[in-house]
Amino acid sequence: VGPATSTAEGGVGIIRLSGPRSEEFLRLSFRPARPLATMETRRLYFGHLLDRKGEVVDEVLAVLMRGPLSYTREDVAEVHCHGGPLPLRRALDIFIELGARLARPGEFTLRAFLNGRIDLAQAEAVIDLIRSRSESGSRVALGQLDGKISRSIHRFRDALLEVLSLVEAYIDFPEEEIEPPHLQALQDGVKGVLREVDGLLLTFDSGRVLREGLSILILGRPNVGKSSLLNALLGEARAIVTEVAGTTRDTIEESLVLGGIPLRLIDTAGIRQTDDPVEAEGVRRARDKVGHADLVLLVLDGSQELGEEDLLALEACRNERVLVVANKADLGPWTPPPPLAPFTAIPVSSHTGEGLDRLRDRIVGMFLPEAGGEAREGALLSDRRHREALLGCREALDRFLEGVSREDSLDLLALELREALHRLGTITGETTPEDVLDRIFSRFCIGK
Repeated sequence: VGPATSTAEGGVGIIRLSGPRSEEFLRLSFRPARPLATMETRRLYFGHLLDRKGEVVDEVLAVLMRGPLSYTREDVAEVHCHGGPLPLRRALDIFIELGARLARPGEFTLRAFLNGRIDLAQAEAVIDLIRSRSESGSRVALGQLDGKISRSIHRFRDALLEVLSLVEAYIDFPEEEIEPPHLQALQDGVKGVLREVDGLLLTFDSGRVLREGLSILILGRPNVGKSSLLNALLGEARAIVTEVAGTTRDTIEESLVLGGIPLRLIDTAGIRQTDDPVEAEGVRRARDKVGHADLVLLVLDGSQELGEEDLLALEACRNERVLVVANKADLGPWTPPPPLAPFTAIPVSSHTGEGLDRLRDRIVGMFLPEAGGEAREGALLSDRRHREALLGCREALDRFLEGVSREDSLDLLALELREALHRLGTITGETTPEDVLDRIFSRFCIGK
């Protein structure tokens, strides 16, 4: 048993049970408004929830979903009571006193996986959908929940099993005078799978961006308009803006969705040499964050010449992905100086809004040129665990092809094929170690 909704105040709070005694516990605690000989499955009934003394705890709706046509493929019961901490806690106590056990995080979805209703990739999509921060991220999670990734993995497995069956038939039954598998046919089969695996791996960058979002660091010397740019992109005055150099002394982080991408914008202290210990600490933190950002917006004052502090900021992010933003474009035309030649530069005005749409489009285009179509149409790889498994599969298949070219024994070739199949199985759950399952489902909330 567990709460399927938040325990905070709300219009409705839902308690969910799963297991062979769900119907028994529901009948012992729920009194319908009209007497019932039996409860129909998947039908809501109005009535009252009673404690063990027979006292009314709440006015509720109850529903019974008999397995296997339920979320977990077990008998599932739900009680829809009034929202809020007290009604939910009292309802939970009733079922725990009857003998139910409090669900562990993600246990309902874990049971759905163990009972074969969904595979592991689909189970992971449940928490991704709950945590999605944009419509595009939600579409990626829904596609995975619908089985887009799983169907691709099963297609790869079927093709590799076909190759493996040819190899193992000859190994296991040499006395049957089975013709040895033609090496070219084995190579062709594996190369076809490799092409598809590579195609799926290529979608990871777009999928990761939609799922996890981007970290964008706003960097530059003091008084170039970093905080003004943050406020302009957010559409609100989040950061304090003054003409005093060093106003921002620590990092300020804000979130927004841009072109379907969840962004985390990080405004930093101005990069310069300073004797102020507080400001110096802010500068140090800004430098530390450079290596962890997906993109650095290097902000310059487009109305002034490039100075030593600008070059200091440029040096701090030289090896990272950088987009130069020449602020204060409303004060006159700007020409990129020679040190900025390797970088894309966009003139903007945080004051008038000039150039901001171009900046937004450029950010989206850098990371997501075609992700909208990919997310809607095909399988989009977004989970790092899935990527690692596919890379392991690819390495095993590369070793297989190298073995074929060396004319290795069929036993060694079969070993590489089994390793590739094992790696694919960790994605959908056929060969996933228990500790990995524990780690995956520990990310869930109780009740899901």
